Amino acid sequence: MSAGPLHDRSTRLFIAMAAFFCVNAVLAEFIGVKIFALEDTLGIAPLQWNLFGQSGSLNFTAGTLLWPIVFIMTDTVNEYYGRQGVRFISWLAAGLIVYGFAFAFIAIHLAPATWWVTVVKDQGVPDYQAAFAAVFGQGLWTIWGSLIAFMLGQLIDVSVFHRIRRATGERHAWLRATGSTAVSQLIDSFVVLYIAFVIGPQHWPTSLFLAVGTLNYLYKMGAAIALIPLLYIARAGIHRYLGHDRAHELRELAAAG
Repeated sequence: MSAGPLHDRSTRLFIAMAAFFCVNAVLAEFIGVKIFALEDTLGIAPLQWNLFGQSGSLNFTAGTLLWPIVFIMTDTVNEYYGRQGVRFISWLAAGLIVYGFAFAFIAIHLAPATWWVTVVKDQGVPDYQAAFAAVFGQGLWTIWGSLIAFMLGQLIDVSVFHRIRRATGERHAWLRATGSTAVSQLIDSFVVLYIAFVIGPQHWPTSLFLAVGTLNYLYKMGAAIALIPLLYIARAGIHRYLGHDRAHELRELAAAG
């Protein structure tokens, strides 16, 4: 009897990478409702940035903790499985995000048990149902803005990645990873804010839109650059797991499209 497809290490690797990519993307969407203060988290004085006439402390969504991991996974899948691999996991993640939010909305509209509504009032949450709805019921403008920006960013990322790869060959893995992220996240950072907060119900002024978008972009790029060593660690682990010859074969197939 011939070995099944799951006995192939490259298949198992792709399944594991796709699963890790998707769980990070879905989690980033759900925890993104929380806004945290970077300076307070690090225990330093507020930096009081000033951009486009806007000023304040550095505040980001909690989802930014996970998006740099998504970028690394995108570039790693791109390296070994090419455009087809990235597009597959991107559409899969988008579908799972929609699936997750659909059931979150269903859960919100289930009639709460009377005792459950006040079960944590001693912890400062007088209405558990209202808190649940506020956390999991993110506005539709935010959800769709994030989804559109995510897919647009992924498709741009894979295109720029391969353009840089054709120019540099097998050299400078950091350059194609960082370069593709730089372009894709420039689009992503502003598209999500524009849909969610400019054309959405809050109608942000242009100055606020540009200031917050710029800060988010700089944060993502700083994180992406800081995680470059992780890209090489992942690459070394893949070569060790697949063997150098098989890893090289996958990279050639990915480069050839």
